Amino acid sequence: MKIIPAVDIKDGRCVRLSQGKINQETIYSNDPVSMANHWDEEGAQLIHIVDLDGAFQGSPVNSKIVKDIIYGSSVDIQIGGGIRNLETIETYVNAGAYRVILGTVAQKEPEFVEEACRRFPGKIIVGIDAKNGLVAVKGWVEVSEQKAIDLAQKMKKYGIAGFIFTDISRDGMLQGPNLESIQSFAESTQLPVIASGGVSNLEDIKNLAKLESYGVEGIIVGKALYDKVLSFKEARDTLHVS
Repeated sequence: MKIIPAVDIKDGRCVRLSQGKINQETIYSNDPVSMANHWDEEGAQLIHIVDLDGAFQGSPVNSKIVKDIIYGSSVDIQIGGGIRNLETIETYVNAGAYRVILGTVAQKEPEFVEEACRRFPGKIIVGIDAKNGLVAVKGWVEVSEQKAIDLAQKMKKYGIAGFIFTDISRDGMLQGPNLESIQSFAESTQLPVIASGGVSNLEDIKNLAKLESYGVEGIIVGKALYDKVLSFKEARDTLHVS
């Protein structure tokens, strides 16, 4: 299981949002590329990049910064945020992205995910953000009536490489992950799942590690690392990752 640092980009800066709310941001760095390099040097095996402006606007805004991160990194980079056409996916894949995350478009245009998986086999993962079990879209500003598990079952048929599952009621709140919802989601999908949202301490890491047998293969950590309430090295060592 991997500890995956998050680098969220808004207005060209590295920020964190509370519960995905665009007006509740904390700025941690004016240089997202340097921040990604920092996690690279700390020993991360995978870094999670989100173009928050892209997520809210529906098309990539910080793609140059994202590509600079990919070019300057020695580890795998997964990227999401406003990726809603094949040209954008191709741009990121050609730049060297390990995986491309499709979010809102998976709920709005499932046939697009099917086509993306055909064109870019092994490169597509679907990010499902849920609140009270329902899918949230458009940078979390809308909550649909579709159940997260139902959407996952549909996506699974298309040949995606896995899921990122975020409980947005916990994200950026340092209140601990929703273990029950993560386990339920992973059990239902039977594909690799990366858990996101709410991680605040080593106990959270240990609890999520217990879900590895259900298919949880990674843990995205953001605010806890940036606020220095959790050390990347300690988190990594807790999972016995060399």
